Amino acid sequence: MYEVCSMLTKKQKNLLIFINKKIRSSGISPSYEEMKNSLNLKSKSGIHRLISALEERGFVKRLAHKARALEVVKLPENASANDIFNTFTPSVIKGGLDKNNAKSTDVSVLGSIAAGTPIEAIQQEVDKVALPEDLQNNGEHYGLKVKGDSMIEAGISDGDTVIIKKTSNVDSGQIAVVLIDDQEATLKRVRKKGNTIALEAANRNYGTKIYAANRIKIQGKLVSLYRNFH
Repeated sequence: MYEVCSMLTKKQKNLLIFINKKIRSSGISPSYEEMKNSLNLKSKSGIHRLISALEERGFVKRLAHKARALEVVKLPENASANDIFNTFTPSVIKGGLDKNNAKSTDVSVLGSIAAGTPIEAIQQEVDKVALPEDLQNNGEHYGLKVKGDSMIEAGISDGDTVIIKKTSNVDSGQIAVVLIDDQEATLKRVRKKGNTIALEAANRNYGTKIYAANRIKIQGKLVSLYRNFH
């Protein structure tokens, strides 16, 4: 007996989350073989039944113009943030901002970065923070204060100080500081596809924005963050 229409069985939910993660990380839906292996099923016929059930309940849609291509329409309400996003797990230095450690290497905090509506950033130094030991002697870094909540489901909250490694290139799926049209800077997950770059929030209340690649300049990638508890 099936559960109520909007509810999913454990296997249905696990398959939906697997499909979603695969699409978010690679841009393509998994093969039936990959889905079968992810659920430890013996045959692909079980996958066909699960996909049909997900489709009937409005969670996935088959794309007619592509063989076996699936689109995730929605996710179960009880899915956790870790289920939904192939998350950046920040190395959080709790309590933060230790300015008295003589052995530490300091990095400059250069103002605020929006994790929501883009704002001007990469400004003058407003503070200094200690660079985590494992990042020392590994490139040039700077800090930015996060404003906004669009990255909360990747563990990045309003008021955090993010540590950014300077680089002009990141892999698709990484969280980066990007400059849009040489004017606005924002912190988002970067997705590259052909001549376009999608800037993706980690908050279901924010949409993904797509730009021509020549409008975007990568300013650095996220490597760590400080959370200041009061």
